[in-house]
Amino acid sequence: MRHYPVFLDPARLRALVVGAGAVGLRKIGTLLDCGAAHVLALDTAPPSPELQGLLARPGLEFARRPFAPGDLDGRTLAFACTGDPGVNAQVAGAARERGVPVNVADAPELGTFIVPATVESGALTVAFSTGGASPALARRIGEEMRGHFGPAYGLFLTLMERMRPQVLALGLGTPANTELFRALVACGLLEALGRADRDGAAALLAELLPGPLVPKIGELLDGLC
Repeated sequence: MRHYPVFLDPARLRALVVGAGAVGLRKIGTLLDCGAAHVLALDTAPPSPELQGLLARPGLEFARRPFAPGDLDGRTLAFACTGDPGVNAQVAGAARERGVPVNVADAPELGTFIVPATVESGALTVAFSTGGASPALARRIGEEMRGHFGPAYGLFLTLMERMRPQVLALGLGTPANTELFRALVACGLLEALGRADRDGAAALLAELLPGPLVPKIGELLDGLC
């Protein structure tokens, strides 16, 4: 394995994005979408219409000026996205000196992490990478994954988010809970949700859920199928 995969808590992310062109805008948008606590974006050019639109969202601050090493103070992530290799190298060097993880567009060897490709379906996020060897293959893998991980996975995870706290509150113990959750994954519930088969999903839940939760099946399935 060339890189260590990790998912970061967005509530703790205070990111710096140097360069607000096409690449920087993608980084900024993704950070805001995941709920980053604060994003500081720097560029020497005036903000584009796309960036102006993003500035209406909470958590984003833009400054029209060059990068300075002090911009990394208090940051947990940094992205060097300018079209100037010299500036990108300066950002990367300053970040490494301060122990701030840094990603460098078009020069991953200068940074300390790369950003994987992702496929999402509701609460499900699948991340993958070719290690930079073939972005074209990464795109193909993404298309195949989007075909496989359809909306049913997001619906299933929404159901589990509703159900899991109620199951744990019954105090059945870890072995019983583990057996139940594994049975729910294997029983065909995912497929029933994908078909919008409410009756079928309800029947499967009635068969597997502990007695106290059976009357809540309708509530659990509301809006899902």
